[in-house]
Amino acid sequence: MDLPEPAADWVFFLDIDGTLLEHAERPDAVRPGEPLFRLLAELHRAAGGALALISGRSVSDIDALFSPLRLPAAGQHGVERRDASGAVHRHAFPTAALRGAAARISEFAACHPGLLFEDKGHSLALHYRMAPQLAGAAQATLREAAERLGEDFEVLDGKMVVELKPSGRDKGSAIEEFMREPPFAGRTPVFLGDDQTDEYGFGVVNRLGGQSVKVGPGSSGARWRIVDALAVRAWLHEWVARFGAGRTP
Repeated sequence: MDLPEPAADWVFFLDIDGTLLEHAERPDAVRPGEPLFRLLAELHRAAGGALALISGRSVSDIDALFSPLRLPAAGQHGVERRDASGAVHRHAFPTAALRGAAARISEFAACHPGLLFEDKGHSLALHYRMAPQLAGAAQATLREAAERLGEDFEVLDGKMVVELKPSGRDKGSAIEEFMREPPFAGRTPVFLGDDQTDEYGFGVVNRLGGQSVKVGPGSSGARWRIVDALAVRAWLHEWVARFGAGRTP
């Protein structure tokens, strides 16, 4: 592992799937477990509340996954965000236009065993982890849908998934918004992610002079690298043990 020297002023932005947790065949098959709940609660306290989950999942899905924890979070690649005070911010997009696309993409998935269609409300996803040979067909289907919808929507390629989402929002824009607010503002951002979609976050964190950490193999703009989700959890434990005494959100 190639990691930075820990510092007390760090604030944490954490991807979920592939970073905090190992990938599962289906998003709904992921099970965090009590040890991770405990770690996140301790990290949130130790960082003075400056911990946010940054995910392609919706905020409601994040809450269901980590219940009873309700952490600051950005969902659907920055389209929606809950800040440290609990206020929810949603960027306005013509999401009604997605309904027709959702019906067509759902029908396409139903005709191709192994594809999993996910309607997140403000974005749509086709997962092909169970049918990797259908990657090209899944990508082409969403690109065709994006062309029909026009410039308000774009296609985002991820790890064994392709998504149709509102244009102009990403994990990097979500991190920028958090960094303008307490308790994140004026501190050093740390972002951990494993996917191509996390590169937007790495770019922002690098520009802000923070620590960007790529989880797993593959090319990346991140400054540092860690091997897998198990190592991520161990590294976060180490930071809590070193800096957590006496801190409160």
